[in-house]
Amino acid sequence: MEKQNKKKLYKNFRIKLKYLSNKNGFLGIDNKFSFKEKAVIVPFGLEKTVSYGGGTRNGPKEIIKASHQVELYDEELNCEPYKKIGIKTLKPFKIDKNIKKALNKISKINKEILDKKLFPLTLGGEHSITPGCIVPFIKKYKNICLLHFDAHADLRQSYNGEKFSHASAIRRCLDYKNVSLISFGIRNISESEIPFLKNNSSRISIFWAKDKKKWNLSKFKKLIKNKTVYLTFDVDGLDSSIMPATGTPEPGGLLWDETLDIIRIAAKNSKIVGADINELSPIKGFNSYNFLVAKLAYKILSYKFLY
Repeated sequence: MEKQNKKKLYKNFRIKLKYLSNKNGFLGIDNKFSFKEKAVIVPFGLEKTVSYGGGTRNGPKEIIKASHQVELYDEELNCEPYKKIGIKTLKPFKIDKNIKKALNKISKINKEILDKKLFPLTLGGEHSITPGCIVPFIKKYKNICLLHFDAHADLRQSYNGEKFSHASAIRRCLDYKNVSLISFGIRNISESEIPFLKNNSSRISIFWAKDKKKWNLSKFKKLIKNKTVYLTFDVDGLDSSIMPATGTPEPGGLLWDETLDIIRIAAKNSKIVGADINELSPIKGFNSYNFLVAKLAYKILSYKFLY
């Protein structure tokens, strides 16, 4: 009987959400400013399976620190978007050493946020966070389209013996039959991933980096139209000339303006319900890379709520 009660308590266990002050949170907004939040920043610096450069555990705090330098006014949108959105930042959580437990925790955090009808934007950490992040979305919505920015396909069944590796992040998402995928910027895929890609061609669309000059964004607009979308952004999807601060940089990737074009189309034509940004590995003394990711996060939220 006692074991049953423990199981029931664990099953009903809820994550308590505690916010940082405005000043210490994303964008560093004055504490005197009061608003009802619509979006929640979730710092979650999970780093368990990195296979080259390390440091992603420090990504969230450096993104938040850099965000304090982001101009609150957006000249494209002709307003200060944060006032129309309402953005609060969670206090960082202790991250379990066991990766399955860590992913279970981020799932519970996002469920709490969704239950409050809020929009979660998780700042990683490595890309292995995404299969945990999307679990409550998979359960809530009949179908989810994953809008994926990355240099790597991440379709391996496992990597270095780990099923939940960052190199298997998208494969784990596609374990769920109600998930489809649109990827941008892929320019690194292993031979072992090709059979899975071919066998799942009906729910996977890839805009390969090698074809960037020939991309048809009208096709993308049709693919994304009226979909329920979860956006996952691995910063190595950006070209290594503007984003070397990542564990597995690749040349030939996305630049800033073309990245915003894609996110803008998605925001205007689909329902983006959640997002994560991952794989920033800060380089000491090179704050511009942290700043780029902070501005990207602000742009994603701005487009989501103002378009």
